[in-house]
Amino acid sequence: MRATDSPSRSSVALSTAGNAGVGVVVSYAPQDGFNPESHECVTRMQIAEQLAALKGYEFGGEYDQTARYPEALYYVPSRTLLGSEGARLGIRDEDDLFGGVVPYPFVGTKTITHPLPYGNAHTPEGWCSHFAAAVEDAVLGGHAAFTLEDAERAGAKLLERGCVRVKPALALGGRGQVVVRAISELGAAVREIDAIELVSCGVVLEQNLEEVKTYSVGQVRVAKLIATYVGTQSLTTDNQGAQVYGGSDLIVARGDFEALLALDLGCESRRVVQQARIYDRAAHEHFPGFFASRRNYDIAHGRDSNGRACCGVLEQSWRLGGASSAEVAALEVFRADAEAQVVRVRCVEVYGHCERPPPEARVYFCGADEKVGFITKFTIVEPHADTR
Repeated sequence: MRATDSPSRSSVALSTAGNAGVGVVVSYAPQDGFNPESHECVTRMQIAEQLAALKGYEFGGEYDQTARYPEALYYVPSRTLLGSEGARLGIRDEDDLFGGVVPYPFVGTKTITHPLPYGNAHTPEGWCSHFAAAVEDAVLGGHAAFTLEDAERAGAKLLERGCVRVKPALALGGRGQVVVRAISELGAAVREIDAIELVSCGVVLEQNLEEVKTYSVGQVRVAKLIATYVGTQSLTTDNQGAQVYGGSDLIVARGDFEALLALDLGCESRRVVQQARIYDRAAHEHFPGFFASRRNYDIAHGRDSNGRACCGVLEQSWRLGGASSAEVAALEVFRADAEAQVVRVRCVEVYGHCERPPPEARVYFCGADEKVGFITKFTIVEPHADTR
């Protein structure tokens, strides 16, 4: 059972004859293909439909480059867009999409988080060493590399201090990451990465943490509404037995980071919010051409190989993400109730057959996906005690 029927591309393309001046929200996944049965597509379609209601636009389904659309077109992409692609689509600023636009491919990945291992290491076009310096106090120890040789040298340096996590730039949801403890393991892990991906987007080699608690800090801006949040992620076991993203539990404030920090947050939550702000400001300062209406930062708190407590931003997400259903649900609350200032929202992903979601939940997907097997995805909105 799914929450909604999955439309075909042809059935949802909107011909706008007679509707001049009416804005349209469309899902956009050009390189991922259009599989209306996948859990990603079904979820993205529903979120796009919710965003259309928030903006007072029509919902146009999946983007069709052969269709005629009105001037106001709003995209919900499956990934962060390059500036050239955004310009071709008519995306000028954050009001034209739910997601982000970056000037170079690597800027939308986790490789911007860390410096190069040494001064003359290979760099892609657009690399900015000033960014890594600006966020140094807000991230974990690590390096970015764009060749096998540089990755192995960077990993060798980090292994002197303990275990190293190898993170391919384009891997999502914790998939594809490997923890290595020796040089021999390091070489094998790095050689698993696609050669073209390594040169264009790179790989991250980062100190590995144990007893990890992962926070999410972010902000979304849609239709003059701003929502900023902090919360924690959970892990779950997928149908292949791997530990993967299982959902987020967020406290969402109406307004910007200052509105969030005005809430009665714990010391640890306040710290990760401040780290996310450092990262967010540095991205805007050091990467001209970057803009985003959806900005999410994953932050890990745990212990390194020596038992020392560590905390830092792992990566950014300037695209539709696992927590986006919760983000949009919070925006709906703030649009419906002008007095609402804070809300708690939970999104959950469960693999395999499970109990029926609570009756108050909005179910985005419940069924068999050809890639991941049976999965259920739902979101629940709850009141939060701090109403300031």
